[in-house]
Amino acid sequence: MGDLSRDDRESLRQRKFLFGANFMQESKLRRLVEKYMRLVPEIRFHCERCLRTERYGGNVVLMVVDAAFTSIGLNYFKAVVPKVLEFKREFGEIKKLRDLANANFEDLRRVWKNRRSWNVAIEVARYLSGLSHDDRDALRKWAKSSELIGWKRDRVGKIRGVGLITYQYLRMMGGVDTVMPDKIVKRVINGILESADLQPVEEDFEFIRTVEMLAKICGCRPIELCWMTWLVQYNEEERKRYIELLYDL
Repeated sequence: MGDLSRDDRESLRQRKFLFGANFMQESKLRRLVEKYMRLVPEIRFHCERCLRTERYGGNVVLMVVDAAFTSIGLNYFKAVVPKVLEFKREFGEIKKLRDLANANFEDLRRVWKNRRSWNVAIEVARYLSGLSHDDRDALRKWAKSSELIGWKRDRVGKIRGVGLITYQYLRMMGGVDTVMPDKIVKRVINGILESADLQPVEEDFEFIRTVEMLAKICGCRPIELCWMTWLVQYNEEERKRYIELLYDL
């Protein structure tokens, strides 16, 4: 290992820690991931938009509302997305985070009943709007300074109703290349690990580190693996429909 750089040695140490030094297993992991990624070739484009904070045409209000609705665990494409688009139609006057921060709570519940979701949306909007007059700059500024370790001490992490999944989702839309440790992502990724004769990972932090290492091994981004898992659970017809929908989200 004397010829390896410090970064290379650290990468090798992580690989041994996460997967062992079994290169046959790594080869199998790459084949399995590539098989899934071929089903969603458009995903790289959508992930690049996400990392540039350009989803929903760059409307950060809709990104925050999306994250708040997603936080209660309903089906994303069938339950969350239609309601985010309904919110956009019904509350077109809410264009900036400061507008959302000052919106009438009961009026908002015409579109989405869950109080926890609106508490998340309003409080996130209130905090971010204090960081910059430019919403995109505010979200990206927060995301850049945010950390995974100690996330509960973060100003966004402290908001009632914001769990690790919502926190990670907001970071992703703010430009951080990471992954949400939700049940769908875990089911697909752990299925890949088990197919390569590796142990599944359930603990959230270890899971996130595992996906980040898996992405390095397979030559893709953690965010791409995350979005891939949400799409490959559907049949071909549904998958094509939801990929088309993503162009508007």
